[in-house]
Amino acid sequence: MANRAFRWKSGLVGGCALLVAVVFGLTACGAPQYTYSADYSANTYFKVPYGWHQLKQTDVTSALKSAGWSGGGWTSAFDDNFLSFAIPSPFVFAQVGSLTSTASNGLSYNTLIDAFLPVSSSIRSQLPSNYPLTNFQLISQKKLTPGQGVHGIEETYTYTYGGMIADTFEQVALTDSDDTKFYLLVVHCTDNCFAKNQKAIDDVISSFTVRSP
Repeated sequence: MANRAFRWKSGLVGGCALLVAVVFGLTACGAPQYTYSADYSANTYFKVPYGWHQLKQTDVTSALKSAGWSGGGWTSAFDDNFLSFAIPSPFVFAQVGSLTSTASNGLSYNTLIDAFLPVSSSIRSQLPSNYPLTNFQLISQKKLTPGQGVHGIEETYTYTYGGMIADTFEQVALTDSDDTKFYLLVVHCTDNCFAKNQKAIDDVISSFTVRSP
């Protein structure tokens, strides 16, 4: 499979869960509701339910390299079944990276649409007959303009891998005002898992914040 397809935490003070930035609000003096993951240098963060398991950075990097991923930048992932399909619990992957001048010049909405898996009809039409992902369905797709020149795509789609149960993917791919940075957040699991965890997944996606310098 093409490698591009698999392209914080509270400190405790006086028993109360506090976060460094005020935007990371948790319930005071109680159990934390969320785990926050952030790339401070890129002013980017998102949150997941507190019980979701965050992978060590070394494990994320190792898994990506094993899958043939050769990119750089910051990455974060939640779930032990890293880079797997037909998983019964939500998997979260985030990436922030810099774009080369060539990539920046060629960046388009279609590039962002296909940032994780082939979604655009033009790219899917070029897939080989033995490509392991089948039964593609586009559920929703919309352009995003969250502010400060940041823009991109949010989309939901399904794929079936190797004839197994279908997986649903929710994806946000953004770039900054001058197309020099790339921001990606993907959540996926089986269709049944996705439906069961829809509210939690919506919270993760809506929390994805990019503040362009």
